Amino acid sequence: MGLIQKFREGLHKTHARLAHEIKRIVTASPKLTARSLEELEASLIAADLGPAMTERILAAVKKSYETQGRAGWDVFAVARAEVEKSLGAARLQPGPPPEGLNIILLVGVNGTGKTTTAAKLAHWAQGRGHTAALAACDTFRAAAVEQLKLWGERVKTPVICGAPGADPAAVAHDAVAAAQARRADYLFIDTAGRQHTRHNLMQELQKVHRTLRKKLPGAPHETLLVLDASTGMNALAQAREFNKAVPLTGLVITKLDGTSKGGMVVAIQQELGLPVKFIGLGEKLEDLQPFDASQFAQALFEE
Repeated sequence: MGLIQKFREGLHKTHARLAHEIKRIVTASPKLTARSLEELEASLIAADLGPAMTERILAAVKKSYETQGRAGWDVFAVARAEVEKSLGAARLQPGPPPEGLNIILLVGVNGTGKTTTAAKLAHWAQGRGHTAALAACDTFRAAAVEQLKLWGERVKTPVICGAPGADPAAVAHDAVAAAQARRADYLFIDTAGRQHTRHNLMQELQKVHRTLRKKLPGAPHETLLVLDASTGMNALAQAREFNKAVPLTGLVITKLDGTSKGGMVVAIQQELGLPVKFIGLGEKLEDLQPFDASQFAQALFEE
């Protein structure tokens, strides 16, 4: 299956809802009116594209209609161009690993899919000829360590873990040493899910971050916030608070295939200026894909 087809299938629910509403609005009103603009605004907000991007698309639609008349009343083409332009402004593709160990720290609230994402990222790296290791720094939930071990067996990647209840920062420290001894290209660190409102847990995350930096200057090379697309705009509050606690370098958006709120990818990128690095379009290993702004915009706004 080609990548664009994966994007189409993963964004099917969001696209179906948007396309239905846009076609209804355009068909009902051969001219651009105040009412049709209001309805278009409501449909874009409902897909969680956010106020900023919605405003941008509406302004572009008005300009297109004013200069081209009925021919410019092509909401799909205008919206697609605006979304691609916005998302393409940041570096959205993961670059090659630096020489030596490349440490990727995964953070987020409970249930977003961090553990699964860590394993899928290891699989992605290995598929490109790199070696990888996984670190189980969710030490408070025994099931999380076992889950990561099972994933490690599945993707044939070593998993470094400590004793149950061990200090996550200590496990992270040992994981770096172990990954360096193995001459791994990547170390993907799975952390415990934590609510962004829990100050003590956010401090613990900061300790892990400091420990990595002390153990290997420049680490972590990426701190990726894993967000569940089905939470819609609620994910924005999570992103704001995690970005205050540890400097985020990008986002991983999971479960896009199960929601009609896929526009939240655009809203969060607009609000925080954080690049989307990967998106989850299904449950299979290969369904975690590097983000592509053009294909995302096309799948979202295909007529």
